[in-house]
Amino acid sequence: MSNGPERVYIARLAGATVFDPLGDAVGRVRDVVLLVRRSGGAPTAVGLVVEVPGRRRVFMPLTRVTSISAGQVICTGVINLRRFKARARESLAIAELFERSVRLKADKSTAFVEDIAIEPDRTRTWHVTKLYVRRAERRKGVLGFSRRGEALVVDIDQVTGLAVRDKNQGAALVIESFEDHKPADLAAALMEMTPSRSAEIAAALDDERLADVLEELPEEDQIALLSTLRSERAADVLEAMDPDDAADLLGDLPEQEAAALLELMEPEDARHVEQLLGYEDDTAGGLMTPEPIIVGPETTVASCLALVRRQELPPALASMVFVVRPPLETPTGRYIGLVHIQRLLREPPHDAIGGYVDQAVSPLAPTDHLSDVARRLAAYDLLALPVVNADHRLVGAVSIDDVLDHLLPSDWREHMDEEPDAQTEDARG
Repeated sequence: MSNGPERVYIARLAGATVFDPLGDAVGRVRDVVLLVRRSGGAPTAVGLVVEVPGRRRVFMPLTRVTSISAGQVICTGVINLRRFKARARESLAIAELFERSVRLKADKSTAFVEDIAIEPDRTRTWHVTKLYVRRAERRKGVLGFSRRGEALVVDIDQVTGLAVRDKNQGAALVIESFEDHKPADLAAALMEMTPSRSAEIAAALDDERLADVLEELPEEDQIALLSTLRSERAADVLEAMDPDDAADLLGDLPEQEAAALLELMEPEDARHVEQLLGYEDDTAGGLMTPEPIIVGPETTVASCLALVRRQELPPALASMVFVVRPPLETPTGRYIGLVHIQRLLREPPHDAIGGYVDQAVSPLAPTDHLSDVARRLAAYDLLALPVVNADHRLVGAVSIDDVLDHLLPSDWREHMDEEPDAQTEDARG
């Protein structure tokens, strides 16, 4: 490595653009991977976490880096496009070590890590050499306790405790950094972390946010993360999930464990989930959500448009409303038909919606197979379809995102944007 500073502070490296030898940008640095030894000794930096197009985070060994300078990193151009996943002995500097408490040997005081410096030795192996820390002066703040004590730079051998993590330490910093991101982005980040670290982040998230993140994880990761929660909190998170996603997750758990969680859920939420558990996974009944937008025929156009503006409503379900006779909760009264929101945008706001029902779209039956559902969505060119029972009562709706989740391989999230000829070695030993 050449043409760059011998000492690099990680906080300044974060966000730097990574270029190949021809000057083309390949991504941005999001973190640095360190090996932290509990037995002592300076941690070793082994690579960078680089975000490539598609917000996919991959591992780039420091052996592939030829230059580090202000705001940029030059690499050899060879990059592994497999999604990064931290190994047992690895720690992410920003996500895990920033905000960690350490003890200063000089006066036995506590300080908090705000930045980390790495430097190469003669063999071009990068080690942590210095920490930028702030002495503890704990004052209650927005994210917990603020650190407003004296700031200083210390040698790594002048502190203890870097390898010891308190539960939830620094979790607020990670959560804050993803505040404006979609749940899928935070889910992808959790997949990169060690199981213990992802459990800490999950514990610090509120129920609604954790529910959104769980819905974006592969089944195996969902089960692993849910198992780290107390049963009461796991039930609260399941209540916050979409009923079809909660049913899918419970369906993957042992029967006794799933029954115990259902017992802890609110009766109405449990009823919806139990209804979905009664259908096969690859049928319209197993795919559907029991909570689409349902209205009576006398509802005005303006009222319907207000209903679909709800921020938490998935775009596919916001594309239409379903018109039924009372009651308006599933299973409803007799199903009348659906109305496209695009149509309502062109109609007088005070008109009753019953006059705009699309009679050409036939509903699904709960037993219709996944392949039939997919063909019907494609034939009608729709984002969702109604599901009615033998009495022609609406019991739910299947959206295109649920169909895609079941048609794609179970590990599709781990292979987003992966190229067939991608380099497979990651040089991590």
